[in-house]
Amino acid sequence: MKQPAKLVLADGRVFEGEAIGTGKFTAGEVVFTTGMTGYQEVLSDPSYAGQIVVMTAPQMGNTGVNDEDDETAKPFVAGFVVHELSSIVSNWRASRSLDAYLKGHGLAGISGVDTRALTRHIRNTGAQTGVIGTEDVATLLDRARSAPSMEGLNLADGVSTQKVYEWTEGSGVWAPATKSERPRHIVAIDYGVKQNILRSLVDTGSKVTVVPSNTSADDVLALQPDGVFLSNGPGDPAAVTHALPTIRTLIQKKPVFGICLGHQLLGLAVGAKTFKLKFGHRGLNQPVKDLTTGKIEITTQNHGFAVDVPSTEGKAVTTHIHLNDGTCQGIEHPETGAFSVQYHPEAAAGPHDSRYLFKRFVERIDARR
Repeated sequence: MKQPAKLVLADGRVFEGEAIGTGKFTAGEVVFTTGMTGYQEVLSDPSYAGQIVVMTAPQMGNTGVNDEDDETAKPFVAGFVVHELSSIVSNWRASRSLDAYLKGHGLAGISGVDTRALTRHIRNTGAQTGVIGTEDVATLLDRARSAPSMEGLNLADGVSTQKVYEWTEGSGVWAPATKSERPRHIVAIDYGVKQNILRSLVDTGSKVTVVPSNTSADDVLALQPDGVFLSNGPGDPAAVTHALPTIRTLIQKKPVFGICLGHQLLGLAVGAKTFKLKFGHRGLNQPVKDLTTGKIEITTQNHGFAVDVPSTEGKAVTTHIHLNDGTCQGIEHPETGAFSVQYHPEAAAGPHDSRYLFKRFVERIDARR
C-alpha cells in the first residue's frame, strides 16, 4: 500500500501525492527540468546536489534504469517529483526499476503530483526551497522555510573527488575515440563532473587526469597538462572563492575550457559577475546561438545561475547566447583564449549538436603545443 506524501514549498503551496523511493523526509531547492527522457542521468548528475527535481514529462520510469548511464557513482539529488511512476519496465538495457534505483540509493520522492501546476507555479514565483514528507503541513512548511537558500552555498567541494585519478573510459560504440600519435594530457578540475564529459575528453584521443576542486594551480601544473578543463557542478559559483586565483593562474599558462559551473567560475575569475536566474534552464531542448559561426544548436542545460553580460565588458567576449532569454551561454577571454559554455556539449541525455566544442578545445591545445 502506497503512503500518502506531500511536497510543501516555502511560500505555503502544497502538492499532494504518494511517497516513492525511501519515503523519508527530504529538503532542497525545488526546480524543474523539461526533458522527456534522461531521468537516470538527471538523478545521477552532481549538478543537482541540494535540489528537488520536478520532471515535467507526465510519466517516468517506463524504460527502467541500467548499469551504464549513471553520471556519477553516487547520486546527490535531494529529491524527485513525478506525475506518474511507471509500473512497467520495458527496455533491453534495463537492470531494475526507477523506484528500485531510488530505494537503492536512499533517495526520496513523490508521485501523483500535478507537475503541470507545479511547474507553472515555479515559473511564476521562481525556484524556492521545499520539502517532501509525510508529516502534517505545518511541520513541513516550517522545515521548508528553515532550509538554506541556494544562494551563497558552495556545494562543489562536497561532490568533488577527494583524490587524483586517471579516467580512461571513452564513449565506446556511441562515439569511437580519435587516435592520436601524440596524446594530449588534459587535467580536469572536478567541481561535480559528469562522467560523460570525461568520456568525451577521452574520445578526443587525450589522456585525462581528474583532480579535486581545491587543487592549487601549482599542483595542477605539476602534472604537466597540455590543457585544463573546468567541470560542471552544483551551488552558487560566487561561493567557490578558492577556485578563482587558481583559474587566473592557469589561464595564463595553459589552454582552458569550462562547462556550466566551470564557465561561471571562469567568468568570475576574469572579473565578471554572476547572478541567480528566476527558475534556471534545465532540459534537453534549449536553443543556443554560437556567435562565432552564426549556427544554432539545441542543447542540454542544467543551471540556476548565469554570467552577467554587462559585467563582462572589457573582460571577456560573449560567444554564445540563449535564444529564449538572451542570457550568456559562452565566453572567451581575449588575452589567453580560455573559453567556456554554460550548457552541456557532452549531453547525456540530449542532442549532440555541441560536441564540436571538445574538438575546438583540443585544436587549441595542439596549436599551443
